Amino acid sequence: MTTTLDSADKAPYGLDDESRQMVLDTLAQLRKRLLTPERIREFDHKEVFPEDVIREMLGPEIGLQLLFVPEEYGGMGGGARDCCAVTRQMSSICLGIATAFFAIQLGADPLLVGGTEEQKARWLGAIAEGDTLVAYAVTEPEAGSNVAALKTRAEPVTDADGAVSGYRINGVKQFISNGLAADFVTLLARTPEGPSFFVIEKGAEGFAPGKGEEKHGIRASNTSPITLTDVFVPMENLIGGEPGKGLKQANAVFGYTRLMVASMAVGGGMAALDAAIAYARERVQFGGPLSEKQGYAHKLIVPHVVRLEAVSAFIDAIALRLDMGEKDLEVEGSIAKLFASEAANRAADDAMQALGGYGYICEFGVEKIKRDVKITCIYEGASEIQQNIISTFRWKKVRKTKGAFYEKMAVRMDAAEAALPEAGASYIAICARALNRMVDFVHENKLTKQQTLMFTLADMMAHVEVAAGMAEKAAAAAAGAGDAAGAGDATGAGNAAGAGNAAGAGNAVGVGAGAPDAERRRLVSRIFAAETARVTADGIRRILLGTGGFDAPTVDALRKATGVDALWEAERGMTAAMDRLADILFGRTGS
Repeated sequence: MTTTLDSADKAPYGLDDESRQMVLDTLAQLRKRLLTPERIREFDHKEVFPEDVIREMLGPEIGLQLLFVPEEYGGMGGGARDCCAVTRQMSSICLGIATAFFAIQLGADPLLVGGTEEQKARWLGAIAEGDTLVAYAVTEPEAGSNVAALKTRAEPVTDADGAVSGYRINGVKQFISNGLAADFVTLLARTPEGPSFFVIEKGAEGFAPGKGEEKHGIRASNTSPITLTDVFVPMENLIGGEPGKGLKQANAVFGYTRLMVASMAVGGGMAALDAAIAYARERVQFGGPLSEKQGYAHKLIVPHVVRLEAVSAFIDAIALRLDMGEKDLEVEGSIAKLFASEAANRAADDAMQALGGYGYICEFGVEKIKRDVKITCIYEGASEIQQNIISTFRWKKVRKTKGAFYEKMAVRMDAAEAALPEAGASYIAICARALNRMVDFVHENKLTKQQTLMFTLADMMAHVEVAAGMAEKAAAAAAGAGDAAGAGDATGAGNAAGAGNAAGAGNAVGVGAGAPDAERRRLVSRIFAAETARVTADGIRRILLGTGGFDAPTVDALRKATGVDALWEAERGMTAAMDRLADILFGRTGS
């Protein structure tokens, strides 16, 4: 069922193709039985957390949670690619349900990365058995995303011999998914040695989940505060058995968990676009279908398809690297989450616009997706937190490697340009080398404390790295190598957006959907390369002129050094490229 890094050919960890497809097929069946559009709409309208449905999804007949539990503890041993694919498809059905499911996986992560064998066997085994909901309790009312500032305290309790027998915990946790229903939580608290994770089981004296929050979106999930008053936990509930390891354990999974949130965003955004594309094929306005209107397609559909497919390629590539055993991909996780969540939020907004008045009506489901998908820009670290992480750590990486990080990326883009000249890789190479120049400029002029400029750098970095991933995928497709990442091509499985609309005609948006794949990916890469060139050129302009502190000769010299003027050429032929991609998306005859 699974392949591991111990195999002779170093195959990536995770499920084989057949097993992964089996899980995706199970989700497709759940859409017809447990998670119909009518039920999803009812959960949202009545703000119902369907605990019985979630528990049925975990039960012996379905067992979706087995995906992320290692085989040695009773699971299937799925890898990052498998979890991304399933998370993406579940989010296309309902992001609230996906959030409840993701919370179980998130709650298991401290055990997976830091638990002792006994702890893993006990609590991961309980998850695998299918009767356990889990929550991840880190966020606090005042600390937010700043994990280092947490105030929940775990004071050691000693026995008659002076040995620590357990901890007494006091504090408040906020915005905890599954908080009201969880059978146990993995909770971060500060011990004298530093932050540490504990398992706290439901019913512990002094452990009090609060009333579920009334939310803008993801109403099918439960979000509750948790209050801890002198909660005693025995020593065996300290994850890893050694205090002070909590931040290391949390950081170890950020690259992975933020990749999952990125997949959730993509699933929601694609579902909204599926609805808009299907609607445009049938809706006649001013003498023809909306799908034939260039302004409609180029403004409301094509740019969003391009962004979501580009970041899907990036997500799949990072997931493959995780499954190959690569570590320290926290920045890549931040890039995926930042780009995917912001892109999906914009896509859902424009999908509402694309449906006109119907987009504003609950029955068609798109307004729900818009409300739901916004949370992906906030939880697991808001977009601004991700911008801070990306710019800070990439700045340090560029300086430490003397520019080799982005130069190597540029060299790969040179190779991609030679393999597939129409994919725009040459412009991505210019952008990558320009990034090196701008990082040095910002560093040498002591601009790293200008947070706005660092955010600008982060946006440039995210675009360049996502664009590079898309260009490499396009080149591989053109060479007949197929999808190297092997995950996510079964994304759509119909329309999650609506009831009674025409969006159920299969997945029009998902990566690899429809034909011809190679041409589609080439067009996506080329159009996104042009967007990346615009973002890079604009970012250079903002950094050079934003402070007002640099004279004209300095600005002119750096403009020439970065090659920014050459990026204008990236726009050449864009209208025709967008027309051709619209032909593919809408099934038009084209030319």
